[in-house]
Amino acid sequence: MSKIKKLPEIKEPTRMLMSGNEGIALGAREAGVYFASAYPGTPSTEIMETFARLPGIIAQWAPNEKVAFETGIGAALAGARTMVCMKHVGVNVAMDPLMTFAYTGTIAGFVLISADDPEMHSSQNEQDNRYLARFAKIPMLEPSDSQEAHDFFKLAIQISEEFETPVMLRITTRISHAKGIVDLVPWPVPQVSGFKKDPDRFVMVPQFAKIRHHEVELRTERLKLYSEETAINHAEPGKGKVGIVTGSISYHHVREVMPNAPVFKIGMSNPLPIEAIRTFAGTVDELFVVEELDPFYEEQILAAGIKCEGKKYFPCEGELNPNIVAEGLRIAGVLDWQAPKLHPGEVDVIPRPPVLCSGCPHRTVFTALKKMKADVFGDIGCYTLGALKPLNALHTCICMGASIGMASGVQKVEGSKRPVVGIIGDSTFLHSGITGLLGAVYNKAPVTIIILDNRATAMTGGQQHPATGHTLQGEETTAVNLVELCKVLGVKNVCEIDAYDYEETLKVIKETTSSGETSVVITNRPCMLYPVKKKPEPLEVKLDICNGCGACIRIGCPSIRLIDETTDKGLQKVAIDPDTCTGCELCAHVCPLDECILPVK
Repeated sequence: MSKIKKLPEIKEPTRMLMSGNEGIALGAREAGVYFASAYPGTPSTEIMETFARLPGIIAQWAPNEKVAFETGIGAALAGARTMVCMKHVGVNVAMDPLMTFAYTGTIAGFVLISADDPEMHSSQNEQDNRYLARFAKIPMLEPSDSQEAHDFFKLAIQISEEFETPVMLRITTRISHAKGIVDLVPWPVPQVSGFKKDPDRFVMVPQFAKIRHHEVELRTERLKLYSEETAINHAEPGKGKVGIVTGSISYHHVREVMPNAPVFKIGMSNPLPIEAIRTFAGTVDELFVVEELDPFYEEQILAAGIKCEGKKYFPCEGELNPNIVAEGLRIAGVLDWQAPKLHPGEVDVIPRPPVLCSGCPHRTVFTALKKMKADVFGDIGCYTLGALKPLNALHTCICMGASIGMASGVQKVEGSKRPVVGIIGDSTFLHSGITGLLGAVYNKAPVTIIILDNRATAMTGGQQHPATGHTLQGEETTAVNLVELCKVLGVKNVCEIDAYDYEETLKVIKETTSSGETSVVITNRPCMLYPVKKKPEPLEVKLDICNGCGACIRIGCPSIRLIDETTDKGLQKVAIDPDTCTGCELCAHVCPLDECILPVK
């Protein structure tokens, strides 16, 4: 039975304040979506967490985005309306099935949510996934607020079934997390028609794929006509002879800065409604394009022979806001006033650099690696913070699963000048680290791979994964045994360690990095944010013993702070915050003095 609290069913029209992510989840339920799959990734995670709480549906986490997409294909071909969610870089992982699914097309409605992250609030790049929809030759919708996120999802299902194509719904961080009023209606009962064999359509060998490619091109022409006529692409009349083409969250920035200007609002961005934009351009003297990140609209408008300007005045990096839009239009000579500053006056704020949480089991491993002066190849997860001060013990971060392959490559070409370590989380290892480890074993790379098993997809909020023993909807399931999995892959030297035992951690990592073979070290302490604390009692510093050496400060624990009291030599002593200390004892392990840091009595 499910262990998560279900949301009450909506039985009559109502209005609620909700985020864009929540609006999508409720829109999917109203659209009759029966199956949804995803891998958690900010800013998309809350879509699935909300959808999973609705009755009468199936929602599940997948090991990675590719598996989520492929499972969704199966559900859609079986006649169930389907939603698959991921952040922008997750679409990279799903591109292989996406590109060919665009050829076969779908039976029931299939919507792919791409949650892009301008400003890189929680991402390693700012890629603009509007290009991926155009690359795959599938339609894309771009809502600009919570209500549109809700409504556009339902429209995306309609387009998907009318044109028998997957549809991409692109949102951004601001749309995902900002809240607005959303009108809701009662939910239908989801329908499943069942899978029907059609090899000519669904078996993409070359002879069939050539035929399907032709169908894709015909579909694209039909979608172009649809885009020209749909109401979500429309001109909004205004005063003056300066027109603006915009969409997504940028629409609201434009409206705040120029509330009375003529605007062409884009809701369906692929295919772009070029002829409707051409007609709009004919009603104004100057045309500007305001969009976040790349000049996706602007390039196509210019290519169609329509004069416009955009990125000349607006940056292609980071998020836009009303001030940035106003400044660009001022420089362009369109505005003769400046918008008020978002943050009037300078405010002194105590800096809060990101650090690992108090009691985080990863801190011990990084402290040991720093002492060893190892070359550490990192991965995507909260442990990436090991790269920052004061730990400074992680040296690369590219993408999910890259740590193992990168460590193997460096070791192969450089040899053993220093210890070579790849470091990866449990969820990330199951996402895309298994094949990297298989490659390391196969090619005899004498590297040490450390799997930081904290029993959760911690970076995105502690979601379940295949090694936690529970599904997204709270049901008990088989938990992957990471030790046995590594052994099956051919790793002979697999060690489990208590990440709170600093001396043992240092000893084991030293032994494995000098063993001359592929080795795996697996930590076994859970994330401190989700289970109970390691110990109920915090630690405290005995100030009469503390010599101000700073060894405990250098582990980067936010519970430890410098205080005004100094030693005879003028060195600052430290104190431990009892409200946040988890009793992990790493500070006591690295302290050179006996009895200096002890449990509170």
